[in-house]
Amino acid sequence: MSTTNTIVLRPRFKIALERQNEAVLQAFEIAKKTQKEFIVSRIDDHVFIKFPQEKQHFWSPQLHLEITEVDSKSCIVHGLFGPNPTVWTFFMFLHFMVAGLFIAFSIWAYTNWSLKTSYSLQVSMMLFMVIAWFVLYFGGSIGKASSKNDMHELNNFMNKTLSL
Repeated sequence: MSTTNTIVLRPRFKIALERQNEAVLQAFEIAKKTQKEFIVSRIDDHVFIKFPQEKQHFWSPQLHLEITEVDSKSCIVHGLFGPNPTVWTFFMFLHFMVAGLFIAFSIWAYTNWSLKTSYSLQVSMMLFMVIAWFVLYFGGSIGKASSKNDMHELNNFMNKTLSL
């Protein structure tokens, strides 16, 4: 698993296994009952692995696995590392808020420009929105970098459970 790509905030991977998908899902069910260092939950063909509440911090990642059946003897594991869904939703809300405000200030600036009135405030706010977007982006990158060790722990647990 390579996490060196600095553009991707939510790294993804895919693993082909020569096992039935039900056997893979059962391996996670067994791991759920035999260990206490991770919280493992399963919904249909989806497995979520995260840290217990006392080990979590704001940027704590979780691993979402989808085990899809290829045929009766093989399956594919699609994995996605990401922050807590609540954190991710809030983070995306802030991105959309900044984008919406940028559009609103640009419309207001265009209106003032066409009316031949001062539009320096609106252009300043547009620049501020661009700066705010960069702050959000680099904040997300810093959060991802600070949780890299946690991502490796989740990946190692998955590999151990799948005997890879």
